[in-house]
Amino acid sequence: MRAQPSASHFIDGQPFEDTAGMAFESLYPATGETIAQLHAATPAVIARAVAAAGRAQAEWAARSGAERGRVLRRVAEILRARNRELSELETLDTGKPLQETLVADAASGADCFEYFGALAADLRGDHVELGGGSYAYTRREPLGICAGIGAWNYPIQIASWKAAPALACGNAMIFKPSETTPLTALKLAEILMEAGAPAGLFQVVQGAGEVGAALAGHPKIAKVSVTGSVATGARVMAAGAATLKHVTLELGGKSPILVFADADLDAAVSGAILGNFYSTGQICSNGTRVFVERPVRAEFVERLVERTRRIRLGDPLDEATQMGPLVSRAQYERVLGYMQLGVKEGATLACGGGAARLQGMGDGLFVEPTVFTDVQDHMRIAGEEIFGPVMSVLDFDSEEEAITRANASEMGLAAGVFTEDIRRGHRVVAKLQAGTCWINAYNLTPVEMPFGGVKRSGIGRENGRAALEHYSQLKSVYVEMGRAEAPY
Repeated sequence: MRAQPSASHFIDGQPFEDTAGMAFESLYPATGETIAQLHAATPAVIARAVAAAGRAQAEWAARSGAERGRVLRRVAEILRARNRELSELETLDTGKPLQETLVADAASGADCFEYFGALAADLRGDHVELGGGSYAYTRREPLGICAGIGAWNYPIQIASWKAAPALACGNAMIFKPSETTPLTALKLAEILMEAGAPAGLFQVVQGAGEVGAALAGHPKIAKVSVTGSVATGARVMAAGAATLKHVTLELGGKSPILVFADADLDAAVSGAILGNFYSTGQICSNGTRVFVERPVRAEFVERLVERTRRIRLGDPLDEATQMGPLVSRAQYERVLGYMQLGVKEGATLACGGGAARLQGMGDGLFVEPTVFTDVQDHMRIAGEEIFGPVMSVLDFDSEEEAITRANASEMGLAAGVFTEDIRRGHRVVAKLQAGTCWINAYNLTPVEMPFGGVKRSGIGRENGRAALEHYSQLKSVYVEMGRAEAPY
């Protein structure tokens, strides 16, 4: 099983190889097979990419917003036309089930390019009347060269979420995918060229943390956008501080879901399942602390466990498979460690709790979808981001208690509330310390809605019109229509 690209990088409009960089492999998590071998970017590769981005950005920014928008919408069309091919590649690289990648990865990227392609022609400033005929106006201008640093859970989606608004605003982008999932970003670069983007506008450089640090510290890169852990975000922000870069950080979470006694319990169970087991639990916004009001706690857990036990693990390339393996050996060991820790801490293991062995996939990185009940706030499984299919169910007695405990976290990426009392729903989300909230749903992220966190979960927003503010800068212009005077 092979998915070898023609070269490790995509520079100045074409595949580019430099074997001087450190070699690394991409593995299929379901079997452990090597599907591709690549090389990390050297300083020479990064220098070549920055030079090409500078040339392309000047040309791209000179085009009208309408012209840029047509290219981005063409990208969306090509992504949709090649969705199956891209989905199969994403499944090989990440281990996510094809059932999921067909609807949530390249398809989501297409939505993003379509949306920002429509907005590109509508970038505008303000006009301010100042009296006496004088006035001021603002211009929204590109930042220049932007760097994007991706995570391994949604490779092509994250590349699209960063590239589409950046390019709509007239910037160029150099994108570094995770070294664990390096392949689909290269396909996106090819598609942008096919859609009519100038050579160098969107480039891909491969590698691990040292390549990301080089991009974050590069004096000619104006902005860096990162999806990753809190620790990674802090390092990137520190690296960019010397040149006072613009920074967007979409980081980790330990998000709460609050289920009130009047909720539609089947819908709440669905939300909890989506918020914990989709993508094998490897989603930053997952609602892994599920607070259930005590009168319905037993019934909620009964329905939850019944449905969790029915989740079908299997070959990710089989569209009937609902949950695939974890992405890497390191992640597999980490998640199994937390499962063992939950038992040691005294939580009740309601289902799951260990590795899963599948026939014909003995080396696959599969684990059981796991539910712990009787979880206490002080337990590490309730306080630390696990990034795997491990749900903690906690009890509460009052609205005020639930809000206080939900907010007792360093992180604040997301939160959900399930209740049939819509007034309560709005009242509670107004008090939750989270950047992205849902009422009677969970983990739905339409491109029209800004996405991001508060506290240690990040800075800035992706998607929605808000993203345009993070990939552009305002220039203010004062126009004097009278005669300039001086007091001396």
